[in-house]
Amino acid sequence: MVGQTKSPEGFMLQLSEEQALKFAGLALRNIHREYPNKPGNVLESPRDVLGPKQLYPAFYGCYDWHSSVHGHWMLVKILKQFPQIKVAGEIRKALTKNITRENLLAEVEFFLKPESKSFERPYGWSWFLKLALELHSWDDPMGRELAGCLKPLEDLIVKRYMEFFPRQTYPIRSGVHSNTAFGLTYALDYSRQMKNRELEELLVTVAKSYYMKDKDIPAKWEPDGADFFSPSLMEADLMRRILSQKDFSSWLDRFYPSLLKSEPASLFNPAIVSDRSDPQIVHLDGLNLSRAWCMRNIGMSLPMDDPRRMIFLESAHKHANAALGHVSSGDYAGEHWLASFAVNLLSK
Repeated sequence: MVGQTKSPEGFMLQLSEEQALKFAGLALRNIHREYPNKPGNVLESPRDVLGPKQLYPAFYGCYDWHSSVHGHWMLVKILKQFPQIKVAGEIRKALTKNITRENLLAEVEFFLKPESKSFERPYGWSWFLKLALELHSWDDPMGRELAGCLKPLEDLIVKRYMEFFPRQTYPIRSGVHSNTAFGLTYALDYSRQMKNRELEELLVTVAKSYYMKDKDIPAKWEPDGADFFSPSLMEADLMRRILSQKDFSSWLDRFYPSLLKSEPASLFNPAIVSDRSDPQIVHLDGLNLSRAWCMRNIGMSLPMDDPRRMIFLESAHKHANAALGHVSSGDYAGEHWLASFAVNLLSK
């Protein structure tokens, strides 16, 4: 399943059209599948006991809201990269069915409820801005139309970032949805490409206040049993975005002081996944994929003659090989979301 690459030093995993077709098939089966579903909304009264499609009619499938969002992102990404793919017509039909002005205004209404204040914060927020950015950067009439449909919720989520993060005193260093570093990462990419200077300045300031003084991170404790993120790698992947190469190199020395010994070993070897039918244990397949993209990004950001570069790139390659063959496991527990992690790793 791994895309072609000449060597870890030239670590350029590539999404093939064959892979794209398989991954798109997973999303096309799932983004309109309402059940099983794990809603994340707070119930204030019996009137709030509604089905997912009634609550959020655009992103109701794929088991939960955020998985639906990054499933839609994956379909856009695949269509942009392979415009003549066999299922191009199906992808366009699926996207335009869900992403409509009416549906997104209903989603805005849901987000504006007082009890929805923390809904999908920050994981779903980050993926939503990634989806919006993917559409904004697509030179296609349908892409522009879909971006316009997203705009009301996009503006609201940007506002939520501006309002919330000055008030979150401490970062959350988990390996799941609440991870603060991931929540800032794609929002920062969005702010820069959309030239939203106010948002960018806030995110950089917040990231530095959370992480600039970190050293000797206890990465030997990773992973936890249900992680799909590495807390330490996700933080490093964020910091390489906001620091110069020289400053990031110094920060990385302090952050991973035993890195030149390829330690801690638990970080540089893929996680073992014992049960892909368990919705928590299968998170570890996602961990191997997200570790791979973080290590690839970090390694490629270091100078060519930096020995740490190869440590990261070789481990990224190892993690990718361990995970990509299990995206299509035959069980909905992983199949409703893992393909989007794989495409995120394999795409340019």
